[in-house]
Amino acid sequence: MKQIISGQVPSKSNSYKIITLNNHGSLAKTSALKDYERSFYLQCNQYRNKRIKGLFEFHLSVYNSSQRPDLDNSFKIILDCLQICKVITNDRNCIKITAEKFVDKMNPRIEFVITEI
Repeated sequence: MKQIISGQVPSKSNSYKIITLNNHGSLAKTSALKDYERSFYLQCNQYRNKRIKGLFEFHLSVYNSSQRPDLDNSFKIILDCLQICKVITNDRNCIKITAEKFVDKMNPRIEFVITEI
């Protein structure tokens, strides 16, 4: 079953900022990443709470608003979102990623299918 999530996936390299807690440097999510995670959760109705515990394959199509973003930068953000939505229990169980990159200026989004092994 295919799931579509509207919105531009934020760049992993620009999704964290350095903050100081108790005189130690730490990483914090940017508001853009928090907004994307929230939007992803609300849209992920096909797979939310599926709790896939075993091995799985991840088939992904990324539609960016321009050619500029790297395809591989989206993997970690999306896999983290899948864990937040309780679609998967751990992204280390992903044994195969098939990914394609497209440009859709008017409708950036991702489309994915998860196949349990």
